[in-house]
Amino acid sequence: MNSTGASAANSRHADAAGLGAVSACIVGPTAAGKSALAMALAEANGLAIVSADSRQVYAGFDVGTAKPAPAERARVPHYGIDICAPAERYSAHRWAGDAAAWCAEAYRAGTPPLIVGGTGLYIRAFVEPLDAVPKLDGSHRAALEPLLDALDRDTLQRWCARLDPARAHLGRTQQLRAVETALLTGARLSEHFGGERPAARVVRYLVVDPGPILASRIADRVHAMIANGFVEEIERLRSIVPSDAPAWKASGYGVVRAAVEGTLSMAAAIERVIIETRQYAKRQRTWFRHQLPESAVTRVNPLDQDAVAQAQWWWKNIGSTSAAAGRTA
Repeated sequence: MNSTGASAANSRHADAAGLGAVSACIVGPTAAGKSALAMALAEANGLAIVSADSRQVYAGFDVGTAKPAPAERARVPHYGIDICAPAERYSAHRWAGDAAAWCAEAYRAGTPPLIVGGTGLYIRAFVEPLDAVPKLDGSHRAALEPLLDALDRDTLQRWCARLDPARAHLGRTQQLRAVETALLTGARLSEHFGGERPAARVVRYLVVDPGPILASRIADRVHAMIANGFVEEIERLRSIVPSDAPAWKASGYGVVRAAVEGTLSMAAAIERVIIETRQYAKRQRTWFRHQLPESAVTRVNPLDQDAVAQAQWWWKNIGSTSAAAGRTA
């Protein structure tokens, strides 16, 4: 992008670190084609990519998280990848703060940012900033985690209803966080969030979804990961990463590790990864369908011949609420 184009983009897409700015998010289910479309858009317009993927933050977990290749990261600046150790805990709240800083850095570098990913909690934390949550003691939390992870859905909900009723209707991840906060700090997370919050950011979304063919794309991706060294990556990681490290919770890693350790056949592991990934994609679709304001959403099928042109239209018009509102590409 020339200096005039970069200046124009910066005027339309005000500094995303500032509340009230217009931020650009490309979202959708796993294997939908978000990354390829984002790369095309970034290369054509001199943009940077901020990854909103909760597993790409972990160093060394590469093949199974579909991280962009080194060549892609050389062509387009990327943020939010390989930023913490596999055993480190990394929250949506922390990512939102980091993402705001990365966006500001990208603007200073003259490469306006695209936020790209499928982790809905990250997107929500960025759009609706929260005050700092209570800090939990790491050793105590590690000791409590196996107990909480072993709770079935109904038991966990009962615990949450007793300890923090206002969050008992939420999903498992939020319930776990509420229960451990109550047990370790004596404070209710809902009460912490009950005060006045900072204003929400203004965001325009490009939702990428290829439709029914996604199921076969997921199967193809899993087989490609196996062919590209997923098993070898896990064999290497087993020798250097603790078995209870948070990074192992990334989709597919636990199942394929079981096959590597001999408790499951590789064929069965591959089939299970495909099924679990399809289930995850279904949850992502539901989240993006119900959690994003329709007036801020543009939809695109990445398999359409003019998909890149549609994405380009979205980027060029992102600063105009009336232009982007409700359009289905």
